[in-house]
Amino acid sequence: MSSANNPSQTSYGVGKPALSDAQATLLVEDVFGLKVSEIKPLPSYYDQNFHIVTTDLEKTTNVTDFVLKITNCQESENENLIDVQTRVMMFVREKGFPTATAVPTRDGRIHSLESIDYGSGKKDHVVRLMTYLPGVPLGKMHAGQDLLYEVGQLAAKLDKVLEKFSHPNINTLDRGPFIWNLSQVPLLKRMVFALDQQRPREVVEQTILEFETSMLPKLGDFRRSLNHGDLNDYNILLQQTSKDSLGKKQDSYRISGILDFNLMSNGYYVFEVAIAMMYAMIESQDPLKAGGYVLAGFESILPLKPMERDALFLLVMGRFAQSLVIARHSVLQHPENEEYLMVTAKTGWKHLLTMAEFGKEAVEKIWFDTAKEYSECK
Repeated sequence: MSSANNPSQTSYGVGKPALSDAQATLLVEDVFGLKVSEIKPLPSYYDQNFHIVTTDLEKTTNVTDFVLKITNCQESENENLIDVQTRVMMFVREKGFPTATAVPTRDGRIHSLESIDYGSGKKDHVVRLMTYLPGVPLGKMHAGQDLLYEVGQLAAKLDKVLEKFSHPNINTLDRGPFIWNLSQVPLLKRMVFALDQQRPREVVEQTILEFETSMLPKLGDFRRSLNHGDLNDYNILLQQTSKDSLGKKQDSYRISGILDFNLMSNGYYVFEVAIAMMYAMIESQDPLKAGGYVLAGFESILPLKPMERDALFLLVMGRFAQSLVIARHSVLQHPENEEYLMVTAKTGWKHLLTMAEFGKEAVEKIWFDTAKEYSECK
């Protein structure tokens, strides 16, 4: 059965790379022609990433710090999709967004398909080297309302810019039954067996049912767009800066990096804001209001239509369900990566269950009132 039609395969149960530091170093030197002075593994979900420091400046980027990304076996089968994702990243960088750029291989390509043996026979992996973006992940900060508002603006601006992106293989972003596309929440039915607690499982199953009956029929009414699809709290980087306030210097933070375009797909504007709202809630001290600040920022650029606003509650519930269920399912397959896979789960289940307890009307009131009050004070 092909991976495109098998949700368990779409969840990347197989094919995560497992290169040693020495193998990764050799890849950089052989494929990209750079001499490595330092190498450090980076946490990852399905791929394998390394922070690479080179001895000399790379001539096309004038930097020495990079991320080596080795794509999992399954996604490496679709080089055209990876090429489009990389081109998007480079396109939005040209438009002023703080994204990485791809370093060309020795023969001038932006990626290379390499056959690699790391103990279980040779496997094909797409390999890319991208500039390293410094910064602190949003998930490690207690973001205030101004920063959350900027996250919402970022999501809207990104989707607006993506309207102008074109590519001969752009149709690869029509990813069918791709488990992380927000329209594919019903695919979670094949993974709920991984949940071992009754109440969380009940909430997920109810979310899936409501998605099938009341969300899927409405999708045709939403405005379509290309989605980054994963503006989570670890894919947005911050750097510290200073500003003057009443004659005093105060530390503040600005968005300095956008990571990981791997979950890109065709979707809808409302998907992007729902995903950003959900992840903004994860580490917030006031999670429901956090969603409202993100919504305010998004609507300052792209006001939602009434039917799109009406869908937000179920879309955010759906994204919580995706993140939590897929992580739990992935832990069964990769228990050695549990700490990274379960980052969202530390508070995510609490937020999902709280939303279910409050209900749509109460949660929406908090979101919409918060967004309105903040916007009126801008």
